[in-house]
Amino acid sequence: MTNTIKGTNFNLPGQTKFYKGKVRDVYTINDETLVMVASDRISAFDYVLPEGIPYKGQVLSQIAAKFLDATSDIVPNWMESTPDPSVTIGKKCDPFMVEMVIRGYLTGHAWREYRSGKRIICGVPMPEGMVENQKFENPLITPTTKAEVGHDEDISREEILSQGIVSERDYIQLEEYTRALFQRGTNIAAEKGLILVDTKYEFGKDKNGVITLIDEIHTPDSSRYFYAEGYEEKITNGDSPKQLSKEFVRQWLIENGFQGKDGETIPEMNEEYCNSVSERYIELFEYITGDKFVKEDVSDVINRVERNILNYLGA
Repeated sequence: MTNTIKGTNFNLPGQTKFYKGKVRDVYTINDETLVMVASDRISAFDYVLPEGIPYKGQVLSQIAAKFLDATSDIVPNWMESTPDPSVTIGKKCDPFMVEMVIRGYLTGHAWREYRSGKRIICGVPMPEGMVENQKFENPLITPTTKAEVGHDEDISREEILSQGIVSERDYIQLEEYTRALFQRGTNIAAEKGLILVDTKYEFGKDKNGVITLIDEIHTPDSSRYFYAEGYEEKITNGDSPKQLSKEFVRQWLIENGFQGKDGETIPEMNEEYCNSVSERYIELFEYITGDKFVKEDVSDVINRVERNILNYLGA
């Protein structure tokens, strides 16, 4: 679909590096500024799917910007400007090589570990007698390694410190920021009738050595939400709470015979399906932010993005 950002190939003034992630294209300017383009690519089961989703990048970029603004009193963050609805520009930081995952509920990966009989995750004990999607008494911080290639792996606080991945002083601060950010996100979600179930935060240090929140926060690509209404009843009845995340895409793939395993083929994503996914992402945006989503002009979206970046950079 020509109205989606499936990839960019800009040559920006002062550009010193380009990195293409699963979803984001990141340009480094003069080794000190990052230009992050949230593409309309969508990934599942560690595969980037072949078609873009209209407005998905705008949705993610604007949710992240809103929550970065809403948490800037807790921890400094990398964002400096959003010159285009799909673009965030900010300061380059040296990332910590761990991702701070925090879980308020026993679901997803934690539940799969629990169901297999494990009662410790990332060195953190989990109580006996819990059921899937049940709330923890206190949120658990379950960090992962930040892999350059392949999968991130669970790691404990003790392993992080013993391996010197993060200093003890810095790690204590990362834990404090993680809990405070999660509490703020929980409060904001509750105002919208939502439960922030789990999420991850990434941190780095700016050129002055200040710990800084980087990347995105509280988007449906990095976080899981439940609808608060009906949650208790569903848990009591052994049913799954209604989710607000991109889980519906994974379910569609599974139903069409794809889970990222060898020999499987990604099903065809026709225009009707891609537009239906787009509408779900817009629904996510409006629930999470409480704002009406305004569709930007995507008739020439790549040139629009490049023009807005160049105008910001003064080129």
